[in-house]
Amino acid sequence: MLTIGQLARQAGVSAKAVRVYHAKGLLPEPERDASGYRRYDAQAVIDLARIVTLAQAGVPLARIPQVLDADETAIEQIDAELRDRIRQLQRRRVRLRDLDRPDRLCLPPEAVAFMERLRPIGLSERHENAIRDGWILACALAPDVSSAILASRTALLDDPEYVAVLRDYDEAIDWSPDDPRLEAIAVTAAALARRMPLPSDLPDFRKVPRQVVELLSGHRGSPAWKRLDQLVTQRLSEAKNATSEPNEAAAPDRS
Repeated sequence: MLTIGQLARQAGVSAKAVRVYHAKGLLPEPERDASGYRRYDAQAVIDLARIVTLAQAGVPLARIPQVLDADETAIEQIDAELRDRIRQLQRRRVRLRDLDRPDRLCLPPEAVAFMERLRPIGLSERHENAIRDGWILACALAPDVSSAILASRTALLDDPEYVAVLRDYDEAIDWSPDDPRLEAIAVTAAALARRMPLPSDLPDFRKVPRQVVELLSGHRGSPAWKRLDQLVTQRLSEAKNATSEPNEAAAPDRS
């Protein structure tokens, strides 16, 4: 006959765990002997070994009595539940590894691919972070439109003029909004915008609520960039008036 401590050691658990199994009705609690101690027989060792094995396999304690008396169908059901839990834990592990990479954690795969393509251009960390945060905002508020824009922006990364504009914006990130050099960047950016797809050209853009559009357009990385957007919009408007083009003028985003 074994004491509770000896029984626990046989199963590789603590005496506290044995008491928990008693409390949950998993392991019968023997009567105390004349000295006031519980004494466990060989059957208790067998029962405890089975309980510990199931618990270590991930079976919830509340399900263990069912498993002990289960048929093959019930075992298969519990096995399926365990496999599902494993998949969930694996997904959590992946997200945990991405905690230091907000782009991977918060963006869809196509946006992550864009950021990976963007990195070799050599933009400043602040500019990259501004672009990343802009895509996080866009994908959260207007996922359908963002997906379409991402495809065109990714293709533009092979365009030297587009890359040059990105680098110009990067250089101007800390300039004063009154810096005269912004005029030259605005001219180049407006020329690019006239031949690149704009968000307002997309069919799904009309479905985006106005307040969402205002939130997206209000996301600015620096005062100089806000001024550049104004200048680009002005250049596009001037070009539209000069050629009587019906397309609505809009400043391009910096992503």
